[in-house]
Amino acid sequence: MLAYKAKYGVAPSYLTALITPHTAPCIFRHLSCEAMWKSKVPSLTVFLIHWVLGFQSVVWKETSASCRLQGTFNPHVLYMEGDFVIGGVFSLHPTVRIVEHNYTRQPELSLIGLSFARAMEFAIKEINSKQDLLPNITLGYQMHDSCTAIPMAVNAAFQLANGQDAEIVTDASCPKVASVAAVVGDSTSASSIGMSRILGLFGIPQVSHFATCSCLSNKQQYPTFFRTVPSDNFQAAALAQVVKYFGWKWIGAVRSNTDYGNSGMASFLRVAEKEGICIEYSVAFVKTDPLRKVKQIADIIRHSTARVIVAFVQGSDLRVLLSELIKEPQPRLQWIGSEGWMIEPDLLNFGLFSGAIGFSFEAFAMPGFRQFLLDLSAIEASQTSLLKEFWEDTFGCKLQGEITQMGLEQGVRVCTGSENLNNVNSFFTDTSQMRVVNMVYKATYAIAHALHGVVCNSRQQGLPNCNKINFTVNGYSVMFNSNGDPANGAIYELINWQVSKEGKLQFVTVGHYDASQPKDHETHNVPASVCNENCPPGTRKAAQKGKPICCYDCVACGEGEINSPDCVSCPDEFWPNSQRDKCLPKPIEFLAWDEVLGIILTVCSITGTCMVVAVTGIFYRHRTSPIVRANNSELSFLLLFSLTLCFLCSLTFIGRPTESSCMLRHTAFGITFVLCISCILVKTIVVLMAFRATLPGSNVMKLFGPPQQRMTVVGFSSVQVLVCILWLVLSPPFPIKNMSHYKERIILECNLGSAGAFWAVLGYIGLLAVLCFVLAFLARKLPDNFNEAKFITFSMLIFCAVWITFIPAYVSSPGKFTVALEIFAILASSFGLMTCIYFPKCYIILLKPEQNTKKHLMGKVPSKSL
Repeated sequence: MLAYKAKYGVAPSYLTALITPHTAPCIFRHLSCEAMWKSKVPSLTVFLIHWVLGFQSVVWKETSASCRLQGTFNPHVLYMEGDFVIGGVFSLHPTVRIVEHNYTRQPELSLIGLSFARAMEFAIKEINSKQDLLPNITLGYQMHDSCTAIPMAVNAAFQLANGQDAEIVTDASCPKVASVAAVVGDSTSASSIGMSRILGLFGIPQVSHFATCSCLSNKQQYPTFFRTVPSDNFQAAALAQVVKYFGWKWIGAVRSNTDYGNSGMASFLRVAEKEGICIEYSVAFVKTDPLRKVKQIADIIRHSTARVIVAFVQGSDLRVLLSELIKEPQPRLQWIGSEGWMIEPDLLNFGLFSGAIGFSFEAFAMPGFRQFLLDLSAIEASQTSLLKEFWEDTFGCKLQGEITQMGLEQGVRVCTGSENLNNVNSFFTDTSQMRVVNMVYKATYAIAHALHGVVCNSRQQGLPNCNKINFTVNGYSVMFNSNGDPANGAIYELINWQVSKEGKLQFVTVGHYDASQPKDHETHNVPASVCNENCPPGTRKAAQKGKPICCYDCVACGEGEINSPDCVSCPDEFWPNSQRDKCLPKPIEFLAWDEVLGIILTVCSITGTCMVVAVTGIFYRHRTSPIVRANNSELSFLLLFSLTLCFLCSLTFIGRPTESSCMLRHTAFGITFVLCISCILVKTIVVLMAFRATLPGSNVMKLFGPPQQRMTVVGFSSVQVLVCILWLVLSPPFPIKNMSHYKERIILECNLGSAGAFWAVLGYIGLLAVLCFVLAFLARKLPDNFNEAKFITFSMLIFCAVWITFIPAYVSSPGKFTVALEIFAILASSFGLMTCIYFPKCYIILLKPEQNTKKHLMGKVPSKSL
């Protein structure tokens, strides 16, 4: 505290709050007194790094004191040991974690912040594998979450400087070496300012990837601060040029009430005034302001006459304002944005920024980074709380060990471990828009080159190339000027929020701004001079024989291939889009409940069921009448019950196939139809036996009475039940994704498991049907006014015709039409049986009651045949 006050004249309020008489001695002690480098090179301190970057060393007073760690310790979110450890502070959550007794939900994870952390991890992994940069030295990392809050960022800075020991002693024997060689971060200017106040006291270099406030260029205030992004002075001038270019002279201004927003907007207003641009209003706010203040700003925007708004705000602040703006209709506004929110993917969901323009940093290639992100596995994610949270949020499941009994009772889904990020389409996996992530990559490499310079000077004197930060990574030059800003100027991409063909907002680069160009410099279209135009999507370049390499033919890619840039095949479950530049998931086809065909078949099934129920009601009401009692009324009711099951079993074929539905549909079909045909067969046998019983001395009906009839039905049905049980035990049906029939779509269907068992079930039904048909045909001319055998003959004729036709059609039908055909055969045969057997009886019962007598049925009264 005293050292800071002596240097700057005043102690900031947040330092006053954090430093107490008990904790003050801890500030001047760095985390570890052990050597930072495990080889023979002497201990390296941050003073040497400071000297490499061009600043004087800091002289520390020798003190001897003891202190204890005060407050709450926030553990790091990602950590790896190394000879040198680099600190990282990123905004991984939009709000501070406040744990209360009623706390039930964690803050939402920021995919942008996570991509920053993973980029630093990726860069360190690359550096450790290089032989020309820090050879035989391993870099580690220790990353913390600032939660987009200044106190959390300052807390992380103290932890990186003070360490994690509960009690420490500083004396002359302690070399006061920091636990980290340098720090990358934070993601906002306000947080970076707070961190720099702390880290600057200890001479710990800080390289930010996203702090753009021009105030940070002041080396008197922030002596150890560097950044890989340009100062907002350049962006303010660029925004003013855009406003001037479109001729907007009357605008509104909105800013974050932070160092970033106030400094950036002040720079813009100075330039805008010189360009003759007038400001109707200029308002400031932060996300923690009272709701009434945010409402006041929203009303100012709605009721102002300015239709152009320049917004110098952070994405987290703007999100709060937009939540208020969408509550009421607003006029058509043209938004002009700073880099703080211009490529914020979450803001796309509000739908208010169609046509918005603004600046962001230049895109930068990071070979291998996307694959590094996609290679994350469930096992690796479960080892750290941060990656575990990302994995569970992305796939909507819980990793093993995180599920309580209560969670299981509430239906929490368990991660299987087979989840794959290749199938995820999100901002995290779309590296084409990760412009700021590139700055994290550069910052990490800058620290590595500074360390390399220290190591070179420690081993060999007189190597000037190791004394300056000036290197090239992936074709981009990185070096700092005397203010700690990028020495190669400021280059921005002009981003426009455009509506895609699918009706969604997307970021489109429509231009570039180079601050090194003259003020009035404009880039015009340059005449093209090429041998061939670029190949259209879906084609590849094929060299022309005997001509230079820039001359080529465009050859169409094969079926199922896209050009990126050469023709590559899509994965099995993907198919190229119409432009052949992207692989999209194949549509999955099955007979669904909500499609027209599924609805028609469902209605037919329910209609048939209702008809059977109606017939059952008629028969039950007239159960004592001769026509119902004839030929065993018990069999008639059993047959009606089996017909009901036949109609209902067709419903099991509709909907998304599952393991249980696949097993149910075929076995239910086989058993219900055998029960139905068995009842009809026994009724036919009863007709034949009844007429043989009229012969003198015949007692055949005593041998085939009701008990024997019931046992016959049970016997025939038991055979089918046994076949189905063996089928389900040995080789049951199961759902599969059929990708061989159609290349462009997936057919979700049931595999029979055992084709032999299926045809055995079908064949047994056919055998009983043929036997029933033959017996009914023989009994069709027996003397009786109501010979039921005639109607059974017609019903069996229809049944056999339907299923004989079904077999070749079933084999040749594709996809969901196979299932539809099977349902049609079930319904057609069921309607045929019910119509031929029961409608004539219902006709007599309801319309010809005079024929419903025993004499008439025995043929003693002349009657016209039906």
